[in-house]
Amino acid sequence: MGALPVNQVIQGDCIEVMRQLPEKSVDCVFADPPYNLQLRQPLYRPNRTQVDAVDDEWDRFESFEAYDAFTVEWLSAARRVLKDTGTLWVIGSYHNIFRIGKVLQDLGFWILNDIIWVKTNPMPNFRGVRFTNAHETLIWAQKLKGKPYTFSYHDLKALNDDLQMRSDWHLPLCVGDERLRVNGEKAHSTQKPEALLYRVILASTRPGDVALDPFFVTGPTGVVAKRLGRRWIGIEQDAHYVELARRRIEAVVPPSEAYVAWRVAARKPPRVPFGALVENGYLAPGDALYFQADTNHAAHVLANGHIRYQDGTEGSIHAVAKYLLGAPCNGWEVWYYTHGDTGELLPLDTLRKRYLCEAYQTPK
Repeated sequence: MGALPVNQVIQGDCIEVMRQLPEKSVDCVFADPPYNLQLRQPLYRPNRTQVDAVDDEWDRFESFEAYDAFTVEWLSAARRVLKDTGTLWVIGSYHNIFRIGKVLQDLGFWILNDIIWVKTNPMPNFRGVRFTNAHETLIWAQKLKGKPYTFSYHDLKALNDDLQMRSDWHLPLCVGDERLRVNGEKAHSTQKPEALLYRVILASTRPGDVALDPFFVTGPTGVVAKRLGRRWIGIEQDAHYVELARRRIEAVVPPSEAYVAWRVAARKPPRVPFGALVENGYLAPGDALYFQADTNHAAHVLANGHIRYQDGTEGSIHAVAKYLLGAPCNGWEVWYYTHGDTGELLPLDTLRKRYLCEAYQTPK
């Protein structure tokens, strides 16, 4: 297919189209595949009016085996186009999400979270023979375990009134003006609300990233991606939905880059006790430390993480420094150690930063 066809709706079979896209070219995939609801007869309300349920041809599979084979094919194709640092979201109900989860793991994806979309306005169970289906499940997985991936933790926290975003999302079904209708009828039976896609795309992409939706239908992924300054690719085999999605996305006015810029809020480094350097071998009992790099003022490291000054005063690096200076001070900045290779005197804070870098790096 050549260049990546960003900001386009491609009409065709998603498996075949994804196989033609460049390998490792997209940052995120959001997939809303057929649920295989297995409806075999009309569903009626108590007043005998028929429910507009999901009975479309695209949701019919001959067997679980056929559905599993389809799932393996589209997930394999999606995995191929994902960057090694990419993540994938898939949404489903109890009919299919557990089967998809197994296939995800079999193919090498690493599951990061499952999200419960709690529908604030669910369709009731008209027959009264089961619990009302008031939620759907999203699985969020990375392509390769251990690789860095995008998670906009602070943006999601800000979106949630500065509270950490939880894995239960209380959002309404697609209603009102957002629900697309043609001649008074729903354009699509399972149109997803833009608010749901907003969280997905905000959480796992940065401005300019490419989000791919292989089951695009009416295009909420494209709408939200454009609204958030991301690039997108939609794949849809139904020409009617392709046209609806294109018109819907064209109506979106993209924001100024200044309002969607991706930022990482500064985090305080983990607190490191001086004893951590001793127990991890960065310093050894008996090693000398020098106050303000003056070799005439030496203390020695003790096995318990305290230091002992040359006059016998013993305590933490901060307490002994306060004793010498006559005022509170930061022991990491005023005590110096001897660098083993160069013999140079360096602030203890240099050794602390080295420990933080090595102790908290992601294992390879």
